[in-house]
Amino acid sequence: MSMQDVFWAFVLLGMLLIVSRLIRQNVGVLRRIFLPSSIIAGALALVLGPQVLGAIAGEDNWLANGLWPSETPGVWAALPGLLINVVFAALLMGRPIPGLRTIWNQAGPQVCFGQTLAWGQYVVGILLTMLILTPFFDIPAVAGALIEIGFEGGHGTAAGMREAFIAADWEDGADLALGLATIGLVGGVIIGTILVNWAARKGHIKLDEDIAPLDEVDLHTSDVTTGEIRELQRDKQQESQPTDPLSLHLGLVAVAIGLGWLILEGLKLLEANTWGYAAPDATEDPVRVFTHVPLFPLAMIGGVIIQITFDRLGKSDLISDRLMSRISGAALDFTIVAALGALSLQAIGANLGPFVLLAGAGIAWSVFGVFVLAPRIIPTGWFERGVGDFGQSMGVTVTGLLLMRVADPPNKSGAMQSFGYKQLMFEPVVGGGLFTGASVGLIVAFGSGAMLTVTLAVTIFWIVFGFLAFGRAARQNRAAEAQARQ
Repeated sequence: MSMQDVFWAFVLLGMLLIVSRLIRQNVGVLRRIFLPSSIIAGALALVLGPQVLGAIAGEDNWLANGLWPSETPGVWAALPGLLINVVFAALLMGRPIPGLRTIWNQAGPQVCFGQTLAWGQYVVGILLTMLILTPFFDIPAVAGALIEIGFEGGHGTAAGMREAFIAADWEDGADLALGLATIGLVGGVIIGTILVNWAARKGHIKLDEDIAPLDEVDLHTSDVTTGEIRELQRDKQQESQPTDPLSLHLGLVAVAIGLGWLILEGLKLLEANTWGYAAPDATEDPVRVFTHVPLFPLAMIGGVIIQITFDRLGKSDLISDRLMSRISGAALDFTIVAALGALSLQAIGANLGPFVLLAGAGIAWSVFGVFVLAPRIIPTGWFERGVGDFGQSMGVTVTGLLLMRVADPPNKSGAMQSFGYKQLMFEPVVGGGLFTGASVGLIVAFGSGAMLTVTLAVTIFWIVFGFLAFGRAARQNRAAEAQARQ
């Protein structure tokens, strides 16, 4: 493909985002279910492309490639693996990173619950694959990681894992992960809304009719007024700089990605010269994990290194949380549209049975978590906090924030703050973090049995630890709430 092909592919993505925004504003049902514009744009890209419109028109028709140039789907297929690095590099930059004690004091119960949901998705997926998908559908063992990648990781992570699935010799896995991400996102909002109404009827929460739309939800964990003042001060400070602030922040993102690349290459080199060394007379291939790990989780670590460095130097004000959020958000929008536009419907159709089983199992585990685990681990505001982790486990972080906003508009439970702090002990590992990135490679290298043993042990650890650390207080608060309702 030429640079001109890439340019026009980006132009079309931008146009699709504009059209999808107009559609969302004028179609009430799309606003009511809070469907993001990027998902609408991705659906348009898919429907108007060769797989739907082109298939209907036929191979000999001038619409055989849909409305897009023949090179465009190929460009779109390559973009997510690159843009996802931008998303994760900017994810944790711009916000001072507090100490572990500060995070734990406010978000300990939510850390336990969120980790339980994430690791449990591996347990459910691997068990389902070992017992049903592989014996009856001949699905590879790496399908065991699909629920966590698609549900907890979301569209960006699913798109970024394509190369890992290709390296595992199962390219269909990337398309199934994207399909699961779409099911999880839509299902998370719809099922989450049903759960909120159930909680209101049962008296666990009190709904407020005056709820701001999704676009007005504050996505930051700090105080709004203080944050706005700080951002204005940064803007005035940066206006006098010779470099445009956006260019400076894009440069920091590039440095973060570069640091991530150096870390990944160093790990690959270490692996190749230690446990992954291939002797000339070896009869079997050595076990290698880092060759299957994508760049994006290491890019996030690169961003953390930059943020900590700026914090230590007293220069953290030079990094704007708002600009980093915009950069990450824009890259994620383009990632989602491009990934959905290049989604293979044939791959999903060929694996429809496993796809439905994985989606059903993932939904059942998340719902089980809200009803059974959350009230026994989270002492105060168990539903407001638990439904946020439910939303994230099904779709994306914003889904969780949305459901918390609906369940607790004034944020009396403190769910927003604890949810934000939880991310710092969550996203570097699962939900698109290091373990998510390595999961496919770990299954290839060590097998489903070993992976199941590890993930089951970690899941049990978080459940038991949550019960022991917070279970007594949770039981006492539930009993007090039941008595108050009577």
